[in-house]
Amino acid sequence: MKIIEEQFNLYGEPDYDTQYINWRVDDLETHMYVTFYDFTSIDDSRLKFAVILTKYNNQWIYVKHKERTTWEIPGGRREVNEAIDETARRELYEETGAISFSLRPLCAYSVRQDNGEESYGGFYYSEVKEIGQLPTGSEIGQVSFMKEMPKDLTYPEIQPKLYNRALQILSLG
Repeated sequence: MKIIEEQFNLYGEPDYDTQYINWRVDDLETHMYVTFYDFTSIDDSRLKFAVILTKYNNQWIYVKHKERTTWEIPGGRREVNEAIDETARRELYEETGAISFSLRPLCAYSVRQDNGEESYGGFYYSEVKEIGQLPTGSEIGQVSFMKEMPKDLTYPEIQPKLYNRALQILSLG
């Protein structure tokens, strides 16, 4: 992890960092930047998705989409007129079957590509108390409980950064 720039929120506080990601796709070099923000420093309307790092019985929950062979942290896109916290609750249920759980906002984050395209999301932590069946029509093919982050991730350039950031925030209290 390499911090490539120091930036400040609207209040002049250094409350986020940018992590540089570099990888090759078909011989084209691509760069992405993952930036973390205090939740209140990003306008809510800019948050287009929610990602929820989730524990159940002291294990992390990872999911596999029906059309993929890789693992993901539960999460998904925000629906029209939906509060971002509600997106997190809905996605957690739809992707894991979680019935009873706590939900804690950790931070907002963005992913920016070299072309300047940037997307923002809300990042949450959840502890599931009760888990049921996946809802009918779920896009998830498999839910797994793991002691650590798997190696075969759908978004290997982003999810480890989220995982590490959550551990950092959670260890601070």
